[in-house]
Amino acid sequence: MNVGKFLAAVCLCAVFALPATAGVTVSSPSSGSTLGSPVHFVAKASSSCAKGVAAMGIYPAPGVLAYKVNGSSMDTSLSMSNGSYNVAVQEWDNCGSSSKVYLALTVGSSSGTGKVFSNLQKSGGWTGYALLPPAFGICSSCTPTGSKAKWSWTQGVSSPSMDGISTKSSYNGGTTQWADILWNNHLIGDFSSQGLPDISKTLAPSLHNFTYDVYFWVGNISDSQALEFDINQFVNGKSYIWGHECRIAGGHEWDTWSNPGQHWVKSGVACNPISNAWNHLTINVQRTSDNHLLFHTITLNGKTATLNRYDTPTSTTWYGITVNYQIDSDFYRTPYSVYLDKFTFTVK
Repeated sequence: MNVGKFLAAVCLCAVFALPATAGVTVSSPSSGSTLGSPVHFVAKASSSCAKGVAAMGIYPAPGVLAYKVNGSSMDTSLSMSNGSYNVAVQEWDNCGSSSKVYLALTVGSSSGTGKVFSNLQKSGGWTGYALLPPAFGICSSCTPTGSKAKWSWTQGVSSPSMDGISTKSSYNGGTTQWADILWNNHLIGDFSSQGLPDISKTLAPSLHNFTYDVYFWVGNISDSQALEFDINQFVNGKSYIWGHECRIAGGHEWDTWSNPGQHWVKSGVACNPISNAWNHLTINVQRTSDNHLLFHTITLNGKTATLNRYDTPTSTTWYGITVNYQIDSDFYRTPYSVYLDKFTFTVK
């Protein structure tokens, strides 16, 4: 017998007998972490299979496949109820093999630091500013009764109102076209209006999920260029701006703010508030476990749009959590008012 041929055959058989090796690498979330829902999963898979990885999936419980995607990578957000999980992230290759890794996760706030701010429209702490083109920075010389842009903020309005304590926000005209009127309230951290200065700097960094819930009433929605609703978090030297703009004169569409790009990003989601009626808006966003911004959902008058757009924070020296509300004037500088009621902001 030819020994060389025999050894070659044995080696060749051994090569074909070896199973394809594979592996899963999860970059988000980290095993052992506590985080809010939805949970942001980012993972990649590799395999020695010549045909590559076929698919990846997430099992929050044994036998429960909650998400599956074709290919060797995933980047998705998965809604999960509060509780403890041993999540399996699995890959399947095209050679019939698979592998998985397990993540120990706790969904929900383990420290009980969630906060609910109710009826913010009647709260103190609101400060108004005029933002003027072309840069739309704060106009330091503008006043509510000045000539460039006029505005007012009137609390405790009984009509229109849902409960007798609505707030009337108004753009009252001016000489500047496209003027924006911004109102801001510092809730947690620096300059807190809610008695939450967070001097130890432990509360704000523990919060990851934010819900902005408000009812608003406009006589003629066409008088507005746009309405804006923002959530802002400044922690660990990073600025997270979840800006949401309902373009009216600009095309009845929602835009979200690009933090590094400093511009608006079209969402493709329609925004059609109703005139002479109360509109109910709910916005949900998240600072993910890997410290990215997640623009999650927008619900207007019962219709929910899931965006799941991720963004990157920028640097800042500010600290805390704030909310913004803004009304924009149109080309004709048409005065108009928007009434706010049942404004609730939830953080956890």
